[in-house]
Amino acid sequence: MEETGFGLKIKSIQEELQMNTSEQSAVNEAALPEWKTVKVTFEEGIAWVQLNRPEKRNAMSPTMNQEMLEVLETLEFDDRAKVLVITGAGDSFTSGMDLKEYFREVEGMPPAKVAAVRRAAAAWQWRKLMHYAKPTIAMVNGWCFGGGFTPMIACDLAIAADEATFGLSEINWGIIPAGNVTRAVAATMNHRDSLYYIMTGEPFGGIKAAQMGLVNESVPLTQLRERVVNLSKILMTKNPTVLHLAKVAYKNCHDMPWDISEDYLASKAAQARVTDTEKGRQKGLSQFLDDKTFKPGLGGYSREAS
Repeated sequence: MEETGFGLKIKSIQEELQMNTSEQSAVNEAALPEWKTVKVTFEEGIAWVQLNRPEKRNAMSPTMNQEMLEVLETLEFDDRAKVLVITGAGDSFTSGMDLKEYFREVEGMPPAKVAAVRRAAAAWQWRKLMHYAKPTIAMVNGWCFGGGFTPMIACDLAIAADEATFGLSEINWGIIPAGNVTRAVAATMNHRDSLYYIMTGEPFGGIKAAQMGLVNESVPLTQLRERVVNLSKILMTKNPTVLHLAKVAYKNCHDMPWDISEDYLASKAAQARVTDTEKGRQKGLSQFLDDKTFKPGLGGYSREAS
């Protein structure tokens, strides 16, 4: 029977996805650029993205912001990166925005240039990162202050060291937590805790951050990398298309009215069926109903099965 309408559209989308995958194979083998303020390494499917200004506690300068945007755009199409882990060099995740390079040196620039510097920061810290095509984990290994909250919270998951130190210290030097820091905090911490730390500027540790929901969990620093590796391996067992759509669906429907959310999620589920070249839904149903080979509540379907 001749394919028409929606059937042809589905076939066209699937063929385009397969073609894009083939075209990217050469790109995936290419060496990465040498960035000045960011270091990227690969390990068994994990892309370790390290903010690399340890002498400045990895403070985020205009150069780092531009380079991080380039890093995210590069790794998005690199098959060596199944999961992205963002962390910091030395004993800090990031101390926030570089007060000299991001604030003082920018103040005298023309308004258009100032706006460009601010856009570059937002572009990677939440616009790109929040809905990134691959799973993202913030590994908070130490100092995390001010502007560092935005990319940490924009990551899908966050694991901190018990010894890490967090703080919204803006109040201590006469500004508010802007750059969407306050919005990020409001998305994760409750009303009372958010206002307490915004208004007092007091620091707190990894265990407290986990108790408040700022991070998923906190572990001793000596166990931090191992925990993040194990979590990454769990994420890599999941269907990547469905995993991405599931996280995006949650983030988008969070503030929707229930009736609008119902329609939106139905559309997202349909999108998953169209774009999932692995055909996970069909495999899962067949293995559960026909083959009796797995229990959905206890683990995933076999992705290798035909």
